[in-house]
Amino acid sequence: MMDTARLDALRDEVLDWRYKGIPAAAHGLTVAEWLASGPPSPSLPTPLVSISDQALEHNLRAMAAWCADRGLALAPHGKATMAPQLWRRQLDAGAAAITVATSFQAGVARHFGVPRIVIANQIADPAELVRLSVWAGEGTAIGLFSDSALTFVRGAGGWAAPLDVYVELGNPGGRAGARSVKEALEVAAQIEAAPHLRLAGVAGYEGSVTGGTDAASIAAVDDYLGDLATLFEALDFETDRPVVSAGGSAYFDRVAAILGPLADRAEVLLRSGSYLVHDHGFYARMTPTARGGDGPELRPALEGRSRVIARPEPGLAILDGGRRDFPYDQDLPIPLGLKDTECPQISDQHLFLTGAVDGLAVGDTVRLGLSHPCTSFDKWRLIPVVDEETGTVVDAVRTFF
Repeated sequence: MMDTARLDALRDEVLDWRYKGIPAAAHGLTVAEWLASGPPSPSLPTPLVSISDQALEHNLRAMAAWCADRGLALAPHGKATMAPQLWRRQLDAGAAAITVATSFQAGVARHFGVPRIVIANQIADPAELVRLSVWAGEGTAIGLFSDSALTFVRGAGGWAAPLDVYVELGNPGGRAGARSVKEALEVAAQIEAAPHLRLAGVAGYEGSVTGGTDAASIAAVDDYLGDLATLFEALDFETDRPVVSAGGSAYFDRVAAILGPLADRAEVLLRSGSYLVHDHGFYARMTPTARGGDGPELRPALEGRSRVIARPEPGLAILDGGRRDFPYDQDLPIPLGLKDTECPQISDQHLFLTGAVDGLAVGDTVRLGLSHPCTSFDKWRLIPVVDEETGTVVDAVRTFF
């Protein structure tokens, strides 16, 4: 159960010039007062990113049901949104934990009362390890990854409670993680020998293996997950129900297929995060159903809106949104409802729209599909949630980056 008082206090924040995408008419009102007025979404200034309430709820329920049907637990990666209000909805829908990537993110989760936190990363700062140990001693369940016990040894002084550690298996050329099952077994032995650590599971990230969807890429993912299963089978854990964790937002069907059979002896914990809002680009291509795999049908819940501020030449419209507003690392924004147009270029505060744009005039607004939720939320401090049927803003999601 998260801290309801702290979550509710987010609606008591007073809106002012610090909140991009909020109309000036709302300045001086609390978030709750503004929402109570039933603001119509067309009244919001551009550039804007908003969330569809219906698509959000659909994705939330679809993923929860899919996991439950396969005996999988879900610890959605909170870094995708860094929005405690959305974490609460995920936990209320049955998520077992919230995953984060840094001690700062873990601090946000703890402040808002997330009862179980998975840190899917290495923590090398001794002071931060001690702080995590204190939180564990105060009742927050914390599990973190490791490919080396050395950092924990350096941080041994001042620990308040043992930490659950999942041995991370990586892949050659990837990011963190032991580079072989043999090396991972050596790390596990070091963890078992440390009095302030508890060997509680194994973990990995199959997305570091490949970014493809062809048969060879899927086979490489399966091979990696098979190695993770082998590592799990080779270890004796210091907990009654150890964790085996993998699963980004692209190949979680393969995690279910390869690691799912371990669910009778382990908590098979998916860490998919982008499923909640999905997208119009990267994950629209990569998600299991897009490539004929086993997965829930997801809907893009994020949408951008940008206004035409210039028509400097035929076939070109300049919009008022840019890299400060919309994601661009995994595809540029995609025009919605405009045939034969594209956004081939983006700069800090401008988006180029080309093609059949002759029907657009300065002042017109353009709807935009976005790609990669992880770099959508971080550009916005407050994101309106819109009822698709009425066009009314029904909530506002506060982010903490």
